[in-house]
Amino acid sequence: MSKPKARDETPSVDLKPGLVVAAYGRHSLVETPDGQRLICHPRGKKNQAVVGDHVLWQATGDEGSIERLQERRNLFYRQDEIRTKSFAANLDRVLILIAAEPEFSESQLARALVAAEAEKIKPIIALNKSDLATPFAQAWERLAPYRTMGYLVLPLSLSPRSALIQSDGVDALCDQLRGHTTLVLGPSGSGKSTLINRLLPGAQVETGEISQALNSGKHTTTNTRWYWVPELDQGMQHTALIDSPGFQEFGLNHIEPTRLAQCMPDLRQYLGQCKFYNCTHLHEPGCAVLAQVSSETTTGTISARRHRIYAQLFDELSQQRW
Repeated sequence: MSKPKARDETPSVDLKPGLVVAAYGRHSLVETPDGQRLICHPRGKKNQAVVGDHVLWQATGDEGSIERLQERRNLFYRQDEIRTKSFAANLDRVLILIAAEPEFSESQLARALVAAEAEKIKPIIALNKSDLATPFAQAWERLAPYRTMGYLVLPLSLSPRSALIQSDGVDALCDQLRGHTTLVLGPSGSGKSTLINRLLPGAQVETGEISQALNSGKHTTTNTRWYWVPELDQGMQHTALIDSPGFQEFGLNHIEPTRLAQCMPDLRQYLGQCKFYNCTHLHEPGCAVLAQVSSETTTGTISARRHRIYAQLFDELSQQRW
């Protein structure tokens, strides 16, 4: 998917800077540098602005029109054969919140990590429900390959009783969020809403205000929203959380199959060492990646589960291009 860049034409009127903090359909909620918020509409038929975008706008009565979209540092999105869904732009972090129970999908986790790697956004994995000893221990073990390949994996407990103890993991997580713009992803049951409300007690109130401003009613609850977290900044607005809608599937059609291994750190470290320059790392002799895949008889640095996920994704992405 091509990323919109700033248009080159010189504006005939003075344009004002703003930050997109919510979007629904053709409506965007734009925040000005002094903290004011107003509804803005795109100049064309399609609204290309997403939460986190920096825009230039001009007033049109009580509302505004987005005249220019500033160039992005990155764009985190998913794409399948039907549609492209953009989550947010200009991110420092992607927090992937999963839970020990119900059991998380490693395939979905891997897909989100690949999407973050493709845009050079630092991912953080937080495993919730550390208060459930046995399920948590099993889930923590499943995440061992991710810790080995260098991802930060944090234990977390967002249950009400855990808020009364210091070992719930929230403080350690906040240390990673402080001073950054972070998109929060999480499947149903992972505790994403609980985390947002824990860090932002006024989030539900603000959600209602955004809903009223956009005149989109209940639909706004399914959209991405930006929240400042001043409690982590000692009064300075530099830490932000972006709450994203849930999803059942995470398509990666925007990634070429030959690029996939570059977005998987455990495979990436062996690229360029294979016998054939166009190795797919699936069946070729002399493949440096396959030589590191663990099996019943050998121990390697790449888990068999991770290589199976790679093979499934490679096949999926290859078929989409026929």
